[in-house]
Amino acid sequence: MDIFAALADPTRREVIRHLAEGGPATATELAAQFPVSRQAVAKHLGLLDEVGLVVATREGRETRYKLRPEPLRDAMSWIAAVGARWDDRLASLQRMLAKRPR
Repeated sequence: MDIFAALADPTRREVIRHLAEGGPATATELAAQFPVSRQAVAKHLGLLDEVGLVVATREGRETRYKLRPEPLRDAMSWIAAVGARWDDRLASLQRMLAKRPR
């Protein structure tokens, strides 16, 4: 799975938002924020860890998850670049259509 597929799920996006706003948390702490089980949140965290969006750190009996924002920055750069190309194409289309007789 890649970062875009991981971010396609609304629960994973919310997990990322919670980690961004609240800092590191355990799966149990995060699960309290969602209408899903702790096991479901743990699976989402496992996928986010797999694609590099979170880092898991063992602290005694708990595993704490921390957001790793670098992949999000890379994704935002890619989205901006693709968006700019589409902006150029749409502007060109608009110019072409404006030149057509009505």
